[in-house]
Amino acid sequence: MTAAAAFGPSSRLHVVHDGSAPDADRARDAAEAFLRALGVPVDDPGLEETPRRMVDAYTELLTPRAFDLTTFPNEEGYDELVLARGIPVQSVCEHHMLPFTGVAHVGYLPGERIVGLSKLARVVELFARRPQVQERLTVQVANWLQAQLSPRGVGVVVEAEHLCMTLRGVQAPGTTTITSALQGVLREDPRSRAEFLSLTGRP
Repeated sequence: MTAAAAFGPSSRLHVVHDGSAPDADRARDAAEAFLRALGVPVDDPGLEETPRRMVDAYTELLTPRAFDLTTFPNEEGYDELVLARGIPVQSVCEHHMLPFTGVAHVGYLPGERIVGLSKLARVVELFARRPQVQERLTVQVANWLQAQLSPRGVGVVVEAEHLCMTLRGVQAPGTTTITSALQGVLREDPRSRAEFLSLTGRP
């Protein structure tokens, strides 16, 4: 991740994916070899393009888009909770490389700066588009916002369904996993904590 210089009353941090660029040709060959090893007839007309499609799909799932995190002075002294609910989450379980999908609820109590609301969704994508476990994803989003905004508090709740749990193993479709990470006032003050969890739909 790289930062651009601050200018005017706003501050802009240019955030880019810090992983290696995908090698599409090598990945396609590997995908074809993988499918053949599993006994999948990739020479059949309907499967000829499947290795390429696999590579395209996983490239999208594992590559977050670059974005500018723009923050502004909290000139009005706003001191109530800012919450973005229902942010889509698409990630890949690092244990089985199967997707997990759901929503994230991200909120913060502003300090001296506020952030463009769409950027909260971008931060979720930044940490979701990589091999992940849900617990780590939740904490990473909270830690990053705390470091970048220095708010009085940060709260993140992630609700997701894991295909590694619903399609294999225990095979429990419809099961949702919920994780949370709270920092600052949202962790320390019972009333603020209760307000945040209530607004996210958690008891």
